Amino acid sequence: MTARSIRIEADLGALAEVRTFVRSAADEAGAPEASRSDIVQAVDEAATNAIVHGYEGRPGWLEVGASVEDGRFVVRLEDGAREFDPTTVPEPDMSVSPMDRRPGGMGVHLMRACTDTMSYRPRPGGGNILTLVRATGPDWTKEG
Repeated sequence: MTARSIRIEADLGALAEVRTFVRSAADEAGAPEASRSDIVQAVDEAATNAIVHGYEGRPGWLEVGASVEDGRFVVRLEDGAREFDPTTVPEPDMSVSPMDRRPGGMGVHLMRACTDTMSYRPRPGGGNILTLVRATGPDWTKEG
């Protein structure tokens, strides 16, 4: 698979384009449906968080890149929004009933559940770079 990327405006209406892009790239990399759905879900959550919480309604952009590196499917999301490191978000208390839980707060949990690794670094000059990784291999099963 050749590395490729797309850049969208920070608008929730553009998320369908991101999902299509990631699904196509994962398909090109040979991902089975379950793994494709997982990585699309993780990227959708990350992109939504950048748009809603990072830009907070202000204009902005989001670049999404996909590649296969060292036998792993890698998606990088880069934005110019306020810095936020999702890897520092604690796991939610899963003993609390969904009916009693406050709205929100599950996006980062879903990103972790749908990927093998998630790493963050601030973008030089401001913003964020979030890297989501899913093992490829013969059956694309989630590692560890």
